[in-house]
Amino acid sequence: MAELYPPIEPYEQGMLDVGDGNLVHWEVCGNPRGRPALVVHGGPGSGCNPRMRRYFDPEAYRVVLFDQRGCGRSTPHAADPAADMRYNTTGHLLADMEQLREHLGIERWLLYGGSWGSTLLLAYAERHPERVSGIVVNGVTTTRRREIDWLYRGVGRFFPEQWHRFRLGVPEADRAGDLVAAYAGLMESEDRAVREKAAVDWCRWEDAVVSLEPNGGPDPYGGRPSDARIALVRIAAHYFAHGAWLEEGVLLREAGRLKGIPGALFHGRLDLSTPLETPWELSRVWTDAELVVVDDSGHKGSATMRDGVIGALERFRYTE
Repeated sequence: MAELYPPIEPYEQGMLDVGDGNLVHWEVCGNPRGRPALVVHGGPGSGCNPRMRRYFDPEAYRVVLFDQRGCGRSTPHAADPAADMRYNTTGHLLADMEQLREHLGIERWLLYGGSWGSTLLLAYAERHPERVSGIVVNGVTTTRRREIDWLYRGVGRFFPEQWHRFRLGVPEADRAGDLVAAYAGLMESEDRAVREKAAVDWCRWEDAVVSLEPNGGPDPYGGRPSDARIALVRIAAHYFAHGAWLEEGVLLREAGRLKGIPGALFHGRLDLSTPLETPWELSRVWTDAELVVVDDSGHKGSATMRDGVIGALERFRYTE
């Protein structure tokens, strides 16, 4: 069984001014002369955590982490109602990643991430394939509208009571329509109590969807501190209400642009949040990527998935 590497601290960090009043927090750890790798966190709006550093051999990798706009240590924080969400879109995040690469003087880097992070890194790699030396994903999504509809409506057939509660969290006039857009509206309320309740209701639903998985805590979404929870839901609802500003299915249609980039895709067979259909479709177009279906894993992963990811990063350390 592969173990995570010991905890390490950044040797360099800062706040990158990306415009529109936004400062993006970044950090670098590991070997300054190692293979560059970028960690792309999920959510959207989850922020990075120190555990993400530990998937990489610190002697082999120069590991870059950043908090996407509005979350983690980036400012302004989306828990602040004054934070202007007009300047927080997929296009802005892709530009931030490229600006960070240039700021750090990196020519090409390996991309690692999962869930929303896989959508963002795939969008980046398809836009800048010449800047990507490899890709490792755990939990593949492309944030198609059909994927969003599944997560916030379709999967409710497995959790009818919890989905009914989720639906009751929005105004009665919105309950027959787009629930994600309705929650996005609630998260823009000037009333902190309204935002807090909407965030709790949203996270309670997310926790229900992963509740059948054999791994992970009982409330991985709802158990966050209040400000982190509000930022997560405000950003996630904002992105999903707009289909992540991606043309429907574009990441699958354009996956041929990844040709020549080695990839490893790990996906849990028990993942109700993001069914196996999406990584399977992606692997059929991106033939340089290996799809590994992890039978004991859901969206929150497992020891088997962790071992696979660490093994892939070990292999990729020698590939340029």
